[in-house]
Amino acid sequence: MRCSNAVTDDIPPVIPPNPPRLLDQVRAFIRQQNKSWSTERTYIYWIRRFILFHRKRHPKEMGAREVEQFLSWLSVHQYASPSTQSTALNAIVYLYRQFYQREIGQLAFEQAKRKVKIPVVFSHAEACGVIDRLAGQKRLMAELMYSSGLRVSECLRLRVKDIDFAQHQIIVRQGKGGKDRSTLLADTLRDKLSAQISHVEVLHKKDLDAGFGIVYMPYALAKKCPSNASSLHWQFLFPSANLAKDPRDGCYKRHHRHISYIQKALKRALIEANIRKQASCHTFRHSFATGLMERGYDIRTIQQLLGHSDVATTEIYTHVLNRGGLGVISPMDLSIV
Repeated sequence: MRCSNAVTDDIPPVIPPNPPRLLDQVRAFIRQQNKSWSTERTYIYWIRRFILFHRKRHPKEMGAREVEQFLSWLSVHQYASPSTQSTALNAIVYLYRQFYQREIGQLAFEQAKRKVKIPVVFSHAEACGVIDRLAGQKRLMAELMYSSGLRVSECLRLRVKDIDFAQHQIIVRQGKGGKDRSTLLADTLRDKLSAQISHVEVLHKKDLDAGFGIVYMPYALAKKCPSNASSLHWQFLFPSANLAKDPRDGCYKRHHRHISYIQKALKRALIEANIRKQASCHTFRHSFATGLMERGYDIRTIQQLLGHSDVATTEIYTHVLNRGGLGVISPMDLSIV
């Protein structure tokens, strides 16, 4: 039984009672509002950057002018995208409006320029070529991302209970924006998923026999249903090879695989498949959406499967349908009589 002292990067750190440090105070405030860990991590990141940009001045000593300077710097000198600048703005406004209960008024700063990017997608042959160069759990992860449109983080965080064979669906818990959704489960993966669950069951039994076997649970559920932490259906579908120490309670638990586990394997597979596109794990999700559109599925259905809040986000995939150049056939490709 291997144990590791490494702290996984998606488990909230422990906050001391009555924390003296500002960022810990903000963390505690965020958790009182039951915001997601991803929101907490993002807000703390941008608040820290804001403070460091102004040479560690305390936010209480700053106001609208300093906020405008920071946001303009992101746009002009860091070439931040509009979404990045907006995220930074949301974090800082949260700090003043929610945490300090203080309005900072109207802001005038250099707006980041929006760059329209067309998603990189695989053809079906390319997707299969990459997947064929992966093996074991890495292959199954790629197959799930391609067949169900999962983000890589959603794939890694799947638990045994999220695979619904009876309804032919996968339940995505706490996806982007903290929303739950269901997406399709490919029939071709049923046997592989059953085998993976059996593997998890064997591994879980070994952990229990060794005096371990509990898994990371969200705060509310950890308190409400503590016994669920040792049940099979709450175990991660892709468990880590080692036990890791939970910083919240000091217990050793088996978390899910780290994101680098699949990212590094995919990078090698792209080289072996001789694919020169700037592809990543997210390319499987793009390819899932584009493939459904090519087969004529309704855009609202695709929106629901992907978990997009706005259908405009889904509509971007119409730009990559059929062929490049807005579907126009080049004169060079016309038959010469």
